[in-house]
Amino acid sequence: MQIRFLALFLLISFGTWAQEGASEPASGIPNAQVFESKQSVTIDGKVVNLNAKAGTMELRDENNEPIALFGFTAYFKENGGKDRPIVFAYNGGPGSSSYWLHMGIMGPKRIVVDDPKYNQGAPYSLVNNEFSILDVADVVMMDPVGTGLSVPIGKASGKDFWGVDQDIRSISLFIMQFLKAHDRLNSPKYILGESYGTFRNAGVMNDLLGKGYALNGVIMVSAVFDLRTLFFAPNEDLPYIVYLPTMAATSWYHNKVAEKGTDLPSFVQKVREFTEMEYAPALFKGNRISASEKSAIASKLQGLTGISAEVWERANLKITADEYYQELLRKEGQTVGRLDSRYKGINIDPMAMSAFTDPQSDAISPAYTMGFLDYFHGSLGVSKELLYATSAYSKEGFRWDWKHQGNNFWGADAAVTTLPDMAEALSKDPYVQVLVMNGYYDLATVFHGVEHSISRLELPQSALDRIVMTYYEAGHMMYTHLPSAKLFREDLKKFIENTLRK
Repeated sequence: MQIRFLALFLLISFGTWAQEGASEPASGIPNAQVFESKQSVTIDGKVVNLNAKAGTMELRDENNEPIALFGFTAYFKENGGKDRPIVFAYNGGPGSSSYWLHMGIMGPKRIVVDDPKYNQGAPYSLVNNEFSILDVADVVMMDPVGTGLSVPIGKASGKDFWGVDQDIRSISLFIMQFLKAHDRLNSPKYILGESYGTFRNAGVMNDLLGKGYALNGVIMVSAVFDLRTLFFAPNEDLPYIVYLPTMAATSWYHNKVAEKGTDLPSFVQKVREFTEMEYAPALFKGNRISASEKSAIASKLQGLTGISAEVWERANLKITADEYYQELLRKEGQTVGRLDSRYKGINIDPMAMSAFTDPQSDAISPAYTMGFLDYFHGSLGVSKELLYATSAYSKEGFRWDWKHQGNNFWGADAAVTTLPDMAEALSKDPYVQVLVMNGYYDLATVFHGVEHSISRLELPQSALDRIVMTYYEAGHMMYTHLPSAKLFREDLKKFIENTLRK
């Protein structure tokens, strides 16, 4: 039965706004534009009045040359003061704008979706976001260049921003320049990223630290630090190993496992132990595994996933994520979600070995997109002449440069990972803390992949103790599930309060 969190509070939005700098200078480089409005949010029965700014800020490079109009939406508590924490937040992709986090959990309003079901067409409901963190911290939603209102200017072009290191640089530049422009250099500072945004976070936290900007905390939502955990590359066992617990959790949710036990966390722990003690060693043997051991492992995999031992044996004990989406509910003519495997949709080709679509994305995207744009150009008062790009994928020349400094060995990229960046930051700053928020039903960035990465950090226990892991019975965007949204707020609020200077 779907559980609903019923407490709804009143959100008051004031319809006045001011536009700054709408003219174009003689240089031909367009000016930044900012639209101001009054907003408020009610959290725990208390009204928080906000000054909102939405628009663009001129971003300059290390030589003080203009390189971008960088899009953002910022919420400042009225009379909040310089000592109030400030959180810079963004989604991932790479190439996604921040409207998912903005309207899902971080802003004063949230989109109502019928989780985990499909949603009807408009009108969509925007309601007071009682799960926001705006009572505790100011929030700046960032849209990387190519998304939102963010565009290159001057001599810069997309390729100067579209890459691992290029992205880390531009995000860091924005944060530093925004803090200075708004007189917040001495505020407690946080960055919050979702999905690829966590991969970015690991680099940004180290880059900012190297420039003298120490962060109080870093929040990782649905994290990935090592891309090897996501790609089912030839001769690579790691993704099969780290995906198995999430596949099993999904099968548990859809009542396909033989013995569900008392609760999901205890079932997942059982799968972790099997994965590390039996499944990983079996895969390591490759074609040297005996027929009897292969059969025994396949039988146990059937018990944990509901997928027949025959299928597991035929796949040599290795089923990719794409194959799993299709196989689990194949007999019912359905496929499960990638971003959130609680969602299920029509399988239009029951013989296919990979899914054609993601049910969760199909179910919620129209509501989020239309609801956000209506809010952005309505309540926030952003000019309708400005085009908000929800992603950069349609931008001419958009192509991501995956090279990252420190990943190159013998002239080749041995891995694509920002884990060493996070390790360096944790080693240099003995106070910064990291919160990693995981969805059990996230088949895009799986929780055991994060656990594997964290276990490879060669740091003393005192540093590892500053990494906090939390789990939610939802998917990649765990905040679409209202009980998880409530826990999300509680965990984030506690984390911020624990990281403030005593």
